[in-house]
Amino acid sequence: MVSVVVPTFNESQNLPRLVGLLDEAMGDIPWEVVFVDDDSPDGTWKVAKQLAKDDTRVRCIRRVGRRGLAGACIEGALSSAAPYVAVMDADLQHDEAILPAMVAKLQNDEADLVIGSRFVGDGSSEGGFSARRAFASRVATRLAAFIIGRQVSDPMSGFFVLKREVFESVASSLVPSGFKILLDILASTRGQMRVAEVAYRFRSRQEGLSKFDTRAILDFLGLLLHRMTGGTVSVRFLFFMIVGAIGLAIHLIVLRIGMLGGFGFEAAQSVATVIAMTSNFLVNNLLTYSDMKLRGTAALAGLLKFYVVCGVGALANIGVASWLFVSNESWWIAGIAGVIVGATFNYTMSSIFVWRQQQN
Repeated sequence: MVSVVVPTFNESQNLPRLVGLLDEAMGDIPWEVVFVDDDSPDGTWKVAKQLAKDDTRVRCIRRVGRRGLAGACIEGALSSAAPYVAVMDADLQHDEAILPAMVAKLQNDEADLVIGSRFVGDGSSEGGFSARRAFASRVATRLAAFIIGRQVSDPMSGFFVLKREVFESVASSLVPSGFKILLDILASTRGQMRVAEVAYRFRSRQEGLSKFDTRAILDFLGLLLHRMTGGTVSVRFLFFMIVGAIGLAIHLIVLRIGMLGGFGFEAAQSVATVIAMTSNFLVNNLLTYSDMKLRGTAALAGLLKFYVVCGVGALANIGVASWLFVSNESWWIAGIAGVIVGATFNYTMSSIFVWRQQQN
């Protein structure tokens, strides 16, 4: 009746206990748990598959070469044939004991989606949040209200249950590289879904590391911008442009240093272009394409491909910038114009030839 989807990364120690807690909480409700693991270095997927050998209610999806909490949730939910799909974390901070009450609201057709909320009734987040996380959560919740346009107390919750057909109806519009899939679901349904909330107390982390980091913050902000533009601008493209802006600053700094050091404009522009391209590749590989990050020799090959596919843009960059510099003698305008022309090629070419997987 219920598929409990649990995205995991380096949480091997929590899995046996979580299965036991689910068994105790679900009672007579038929259930399964789907661990979706992003190829954890600590062998979380091995533990999940060992559990599956002894318990047919346990399944494991091991994802190789891709990362992302939202993407893991999407794959797990779409692998389910159960009428109801639950999403929760593996760090034992979510209270599995309220799952039957959440499912009951769906069975009674009181809602299409039920959120485990820390901010209604006797719910609380005091036990599981540091002061920094609590502050960030409050700010994020207020920002999220502008996007979803509804009164939901905890749109940033990672603990919810919904009807499978509802999830499947919005799955194609969700952002796999995102961090807060519930917010994306609420934004995608545009207020057309009936939502209920059940209070719970957020527990302290038992094992594993928090997924809240700089990348998670960027994912959240990117998702907000993506939804504010009506989904017309992809999150990955936004990140790529942000990285490009950083590369522009680096480009101008190197260009100016080169000219002050006695280089001619064309030589300084050429050096600045190569350095900016290299920094763009490294930062994009770390952030924009973190879910398909190139490593080792693959990263070196990717860098060389990045040089090649952006070569046409670089030549256009240098040519346009040199022409403008000769015409106007304004080094910074010429430099910016060259970068804009080169950037026209970079995103499409890198998406096709450097990071080959489907982009979002």
